[in-house]
Amino acid sequence: MKKCTLILLLVSNCFSGFPQETKPNIGTIEFSSNELSRVIKKDAKIEVLAEGFTFTEGPLWVEKDKMLLFSDVPANTVYKWTEAKGKEVFLKPSGYTGQESRGGFLGSNGLLLDKDGKLLLCQHGDRRIAMMDAPLHAPKTNYVTVAGEYKGKKLNSPNDLLLTAAGDLYFTDPSYGFESGNTDPKKELSYQGVYKMNKAGLVTLLTDSIEQPNGIGIFPGGKSLLISNSADKKNGWYTYDIAANGSLTNGKSFYNVKQEKAPGGCDGLKIDKAGNVFATGPGGLWIFNKTGKLLGKIKLNGIVAANCALTPDGKTIYITASNYLLRVKMQ
Repeated sequence: MKKCTLILLLVSNCFSGFPQETKPNIGTIEFSSNELSRVIKKDAKIEVLAEGFTFTEGPLWVEKDKMLLFSDVPANTVYKWTEAKGKEVFLKPSGYTGQESRGGFLGSNGLLLDKDGKLLLCQHGDRRIAMMDAPLHAPKTNYVTVAGEYKGKKLNSPNDLLLTAAGDLYFTDPSYGFESGNTDPKKELSYQGVYKMNKAGLVTLLTDSIEQPNGIGIFPGGKSLLISNSADKKNGWYTYDIAANGSLTNGKSFYNVKQEKAPGGCDGLKIDKAGNVFATGPGGLWIFNKTGKLLGKIKLNGIVAANCALTPDGKTIYITASNYLLRVKMQ
């Protein structure tokens, strides 16, 4: 990174009250294929919508309210962002409701609305997927456990999740919510799993072979699952076929980035209606077509991209990255 870019980044951090349009560019959009121009305009910009967080994650666009909800995991807080009011605290505590003082990634991570419009949260500190027992327009820290155990053992720290049209809830369960990681004495499971919970509440382990399963998505048609592995030596994205009985088969690499030196791991991801993949990874947000061809990147300078959210029309993407909330208006 050039020296002048570093200076600009430091200035932007110091003067966070400046109007949005005066902020320096904190990244660039790299077109690796002309196919990307059908997704993102050549002159698209990376906008800084809000900053000053600890580490942002789990963005969720709520179309009917034109608002974005997202987690600040170490701060144990869910924020709300709207065009009119900017950032506001939405929920605190969001992921750890215990009385014992603790540090680390203890708050909520992935967020999702269920079929009834209720907010689901991946709660690192409480080691469960919980439902906020309150309407979105009047949020309260009243939580009900949706999934908290597998075969009588507490989950590690659910990270990200998705809900299918059939009502199946898929989620990843790495170990990042523990203060001591995989060696934490409170860890009850010997692995990090990917799970499915059906409408009846039955939790099934789909795979325990991914070292740190993180982001998760299903391709259009519902027959192929994409999972990111954020473990240092296995950094990459993997696809699995979803068999008729719901099990995962034919696991294979979608794209391998373990040789990449840029900051950040393979983290949250989203798949649009055309099967294009928007996946946070080393150096920013990577964009692929459904076959795994790299179309380009939203490259970020010196900050770690963690997750993203698409609007239903596919024209806007929101990116949570380090202490920022970013936006790119695409097509």
